[in-house]
Amino acid sequence: MLVNLTLNGARLEEDVRPDMTLLDFCRAHGYKSVKCACETSSCGLCTVLLDGEPVLSCSIMMARADGHEVTTLEGMRDGRRELLAQCLAEEGAEQCGFCAPGLEMAVLALDAARTNADDETVRRYLSGNLCRCSGYASQMRAIRRFLARHEAGGELPPREVPDDPTTESGERHAQIARPVAKKDSGALLAGAPVYTADLAPEGALVVRLVRSRHANALVTDVDKSRALEVPGVVAVFGPDDVPHNRFTLAGQSFPEPSPYDTVLLDRHVRYVGDEVAMVVAETEAAAAAGVKAVKVAYEQLPAVVDVEEALDNATVIHDEDDWTPGGDRSGDPSRNLVAHGERVHGDLDAAFAASDVVIERTYRTQATQQSMMETFRSFAYTDAFGRLTVVSSTQVPFHIRRQVANALGIPKRQVRVIKPRVGGGFGAKQSGCNEPFAAFAAMKTGRPCVCTYTRAETMSCSNTRHEMVLKVRVGARRDGTIEAIDLYALSNAGAYGYHGTTTVTLVGGKALPIYNHASASRFSYDVVYTNTTPGGAYRGYGATQGCFAVESAVNELADELGMDPCELRLKNLVKPGETLWQLNDEPLYSCRLDECLERAMDMVGWKGRPLREDLGDRVRGLGVALTMQGSGIAMVDIANVDIRLEDDGFYVLSIGATDVGTGADTILAQMAAEALGCDVDRIVTKGVDTDTSPFDTGAYASSGTYTTGGAVVRAAEDLVRQIREQAARVFGVTADDVEFDGESVRCAGAGGAEQEMTVAALANRLIGFGLHPGMLEGHGTNAQPTSPPPYMAGVAEVEVDKATGKVTVTDYAAVVDCGTVINPALARVQAEGGIAQGIGMALTEQVSRDERGNLRTGDLMTYKLPTRMDVPEPRVEFMPSFEPTGPFGAKSIGEVVINTPSPAVMSAVAHATGRYVRDLPITPSKVLLGE
Repeated sequence: MLVNLTLNGARLEEDVRPDMTLLDFCRAHGYKSVKCACETSSCGLCTVLLDGEPVLSCSIMMARADGHEVTTLEGMRDGRRELLAQCLAEEGAEQCGFCAPGLEMAVLALDAARTNADDETVRRYLSGNLCRCSGYASQMRAIRRFLARHEAGGELPPREVPDDPTTESGERHAQIARPVAKKDSGALLAGAPVYTADLAPEGALVVRLVRSRHANALVTDVDKSRALEVPGVVAVFGPDDVPHNRFTLAGQSFPEPSPYDTVLLDRHVRYVGDEVAMVVAETEAAAAAGVKAVKVAYEQLPAVVDVEEALDNATVIHDEDDWTPGGDRSGDPSRNLVAHGERVHGDLDAAFAASDVVIERTYRTQATQQSMMETFRSFAYTDAFGRLTVVSSTQVPFHIRRQVANALGIPKRQVRVIKPRVGGGFGAKQSGCNEPFAAFAAMKTGRPCVCTYTRAETMSCSNTRHEMVLKVRVGARRDGTIEAIDLYALSNAGAYGYHGTTTVTLVGGKALPIYNHASASRFSYDVVYTNTTPGGAYRGYGATQGCFAVESAVNELADELGMDPCELRLKNLVKPGETLWQLNDEPLYSCRLDECLERAMDMVGWKGRPLREDLGDRVRGLGVALTMQGSGIAMVDIANVDIRLEDDGFYVLSIGATDVGTGADTILAQMAAEALGCDVDRIVTKGVDTDTSPFDTGAYASSGTYTTGGAVVRAAEDLVRQIREQAARVFGVTADDVEFDGESVRCAGAGGAEQEMTVAALANRLIGFGLHPGMLEGHGTNAQPTSPPPYMAGVAEVEVDKATGKVTVTDYAAVVDCGTVINPALARVQAEGGIAQGIGMALTEQVSRDERGNLRTGDLMTYKLPTRMDVPEPRVEFMPSFEPTGPFGAKSIGEVVINTPSPAVMSAVAHATGRYVRDLPITPSKVLLGE
């Protein structure tokens, strides 16, 4: 089909496929800002202008674009894009950046049409532009500022910088504890081709998977003949054509606690969507046709899809002889048991006997999807030495190297992993996914191979938050003193045990220590296999489920006692200097949780308000919750960092840590600059390549700021030592005589005359003529015996429609203790984004299946992510403590921010309606009908 159009000012006439979309056309012409995250016209990432009007290019066939003018972000040349990008970058609103170009196009269209748009107009206009990272509040601040230029003579008004404390002492720093725009913000907000799919080689083969239609079955035959006849199909591989090596896709330090229960392609499929065969083809269309042409014969087996029926069920999900336990050896696959454990502190029976009131409740948390905007994607190729290079959107490059090697049965030295920019992860990409398939195809064909999961595959064939059933018993005295807490968790691992053994330990380990004064506590758990999508890591990693159960029980205890839920908490909170009995007996050095709660109360006027207010057709309620998380994994996480002094005095920061949109590359550069006494612009952060980057366990467990940051400081200190030593050699003095201020080295000479040299001059001298060492490089490593908890208090205000039961969160106040706040702008966006995700978990999000294990929520139309119409703009403040084991006193913030909304909203709904919805999500029908 011949089409004529103007694309970014260039007249084009081309013959295109009749089924080609405008999105595909734009990307084929190199305009990579145009992206897709949904395949159902639900995300807004593919927004372009068609004759000046915003349209979703994924739903525009090329016939409709014929004769029209199309503009992508790359074609916006009137200067407005740069102003909008500045506003977004200074707020940190772009985060992973994957959704940013689509948002920018929509905002620029709004700006052209409605220069005086108010907040409600903006929200409605942009309601179809999804963002999973930011929570929308930072975007709204940036957009308000951008639009306000119309009333300021075309100039951007100054950014309103919140006057938050960033250090406990009030100490001012030069490079940390201040907002700095992300180092990659310019590229992300210009739509640069920096993500995995953007970098895939032209002509790469396409890998697609044939997937099981049954929740539990044996594959008796794979007929590849018709698929191989499809034009463009290069190869088809079934279970008998691939290596059979057990491994785990859990991205964890070796030896992984998760069992080795996975092979590349198995004849036993264990959930709907499990991989049966792979098709390798020249094009997407040929690969899709090849997948349809593969004929698979099955012997269906009974399926177990209910977590409460799995343990000791007659159907054994993993009956293979080569199932191998990981570092956790408490599982028994013959019982469908992945893991079991118990931790007890004190005399539980005596503590309950001493209690005046004992409540016992059962809570259920649903499986939820991480739903990052960039789906799973990777490509692989072999190099001149026959080694496999895998380019992957992952949080754990070094673990991916091990997984690919284990799956294919090749030495790890034969695998190299490169991580480009990552379009969000939230834990989903702490598990491996399609990397072994792309690597195997590349190894067999000798050509580059790319494997990109659709949104449906990402939703149904990767991993989710672990569904859990939690039983809580709490005993207290009449005055509100908590004496005993007994918590049991039944966790659904799904078809494979990825992260099942470790996620569940945080249920108790991150919930019970908040009430550390209890005389006794117990946490016990079982993790079981079912024939459902595997569980995995998701922001909060078990603490989210534990927080919902324990905080909800404490709220119900307060209601039972007739006490204010905040006052009850203040009576029982953990304090610095204590030993955290349910967190591996770790010492607690820093904690301002009581002050966080008191400040959150002040922010909403808690003491002067009733917990319930009747508004006529609606009723308002208040609810509160507390939480804690960790900073890395004690005794496990390792970070290594190299900092090299280069020509003219700039520094290259080499890290193995993974920035998944959080700003880790920038935050680590800030810490390096602070330690080296230079401006952050002199620090170049180098991305992860397992061949050249120092080892780091990856972006998970809230480890970036604390664990890798500690390594950064040590590397900087090592480099400063070397700079002083080399300057001393040049000056003819000892290193102790040399002063270094970040810009220069100096000393007093033998006769009292001062000698001075700039760092740039020293760097150039060390690589010049003579017997010099060349470029200096400092190395730092960090592993910690503790995981200091960040804390957060959250207060939710909700309004419930009396007629429909619809719950609307109208306000959310949060106060966070994350130690020294290294970058307050990025920390605030982390908090706002986590709160939005938590509200989604509380009210709308749920992975739903039918009785046969078929997914009901396999796209962004059926899985309800919050839009900017569904969440308020949270009010976030910081209450910084000083963590003595952290870099500059810092702790983590990435995960703690997601935990409080579900119990706070649940309690607010209960106060408003009198009904306790203990089974998430809190849907209108549950609110109206109760339990």
